[in-house]
Amino acid sequence: QVQLVESGGGLVQAGGSLTLSCAASGGTSGLYTLGWFHQAPGKEREFVAAIRWTGTVLSYPDSVKGRFTVSRDNAKNTVYLQMNSVKPEDTAVYYCAAGITRGTVWSRSDYWGQGTQVTVSS
Repeated sequence: QVQLVESGGGLVQAGGSLTLSCAASGGTSGLYTLGWFHQAPGKEREFVAAIRWTGTVLSYPDSVKGRFTVSRDNAKNTVYLQMNSVKPEDTAVYYCAAGITRGTVWSRSDYWGQGTQVTVSS
């Protein structure tokens, strides 16, 4: 069993920056690929970023490419999402996930965090 606890969400102005953290614990959490998803009201949960335990980063979707950066500290079993130049459309609940990749694609989410709200004001 893997537990994921997100932190760092909040209110930020458009163009600003925010860093989310996700602490993983339990079981084989250190071997999972850790990722971030977001879900806006009325929309499906979408992939944002992910990083393998080796440090390999999966491709970002176009919506966040060049603005968001995922990183990982294996010693702390923590994954981070640095969000720069945020836009109102980035407003969503951000979830941390531990999962499996197939090649360079996120394949399966085995565990989820409780989510943290990010609100970007215009």
